Amino acid sequence: MRVRALASLLVVCWGISGLFAQTSAPEKQKFSPPYRKFRFTYSFTVKNIPSGAKLVRVWVPVAHTDGHQTVRLMDVKSPVQTKISEEAQDGNRILYAEIHSPVQPTAEFTLQYEVTRREYARGDLAQLERKDTKPGVVPASMQRYTSPDKLIPTDGKIKALAMEVTGAKPGTVAKAKAAYDYFFSTMRYDKTGTGWGRGDAVWACESKRGNCTDFHSPFIALMRADDIPARFDIGFPLPENTEQGDIAGYHCWAEFFARNIGWVPVDISEAWNAKEKAAYFFGSVDANRVQFSSGRDITLSPPQEGPPLNYFVYPYVEIDGKSHEEVSRHFSFAELTGEKTADSGPAPAPAM
Repeated sequence: MRVRALASLLVVCWGISGLFAQTSAPEKQKFSPPYRKFRFTYSFTVKNIPSGAKLVRVWVPVAHTDGHQTVRLMDVKSPVQTKISEEAQDGNRILYAEIHSPVQPTAEFTLQYEVTRREYARGDLAQLERKDTKPGVVPASMQRYTSPDKLIPTDGKIKALAMEVTGAKPGTVAKAKAAYDYFFSTMRYDKTGTGWGRGDAVWACESKRGNCTDFHSPFIALMRADDIPARFDIGFPLPENTEQGDIAGYHCWAEFFARNIGWVPVDISEAWNAKEKAAYFFGSVDANRVQFSSGRDITLSPPQEGPPLNYFVYPYVEIDGKSHEEVSRHFSFAELTGEKTADSGPAPAPAM
């Protein structure tokens, strides 16, 4: 009887423990909500305008609506009238202002946005590989994205590295994943010293460190060296699990183009900083960001007197034809909680 009672007790205990395991087991990890809706404030002050200056020219990137974000420019504060134009190469929108014979040593600008940013997901590696094809003939409309930029070459050391890392891989996705894994495993996110932040692909390959520009420039270079279109996206990050606050600086990521799939996003530096998300950030980027521009070596509209911009996320200022660096900047956001609207849900996939 005692044996039977003990056996019955064990069965009950096992049943309870099994029930507890079923109800308390953690759910599959959820990285971020599928969208975020927020106000974004982009402010800057042009400082120390020289006495006697004739012309101050100001260019500011303007976030715009696309397949992954819905943007409303709610308000612009400027000491002079502004206009919005679009540059030809990458289609970036630009707010432009001219201050003639300025009488004040400073000029303050503020742009207020309302943004809904959506997760940009093309699928996991297995889903992408099922659609994968070998790189094909690059159409004329895509040749911009296989051509070198000033700091993103496609020959020399970059071409040799591409042959080593991606050369034996049979398909576009396989080549991109090989490059992604290579930079994820060989580089480190490190903003000490000098040289980082320029997105110099050769420097990044040799130094094996840097910030997001330094992770993604060599990735783009390897893709282009394999005749795979790739492009550079830049904007600002939103901290996870935080509803408002200041934003210290920009964030960038990359995309490559695969036939039968379209543009595919990657964020290697974000994966490096959150290694449990390494698989996710190949083929997806989360909603914790807002994009302001795309591309490198940018000629503004109207054109600047100086050379093309390496990338365009901060305001660019010229005074009497010369670049003016004395510009203070401040960026912040505030979540619009509980304001679900028709544009908050997933957007249809963008056209290829």
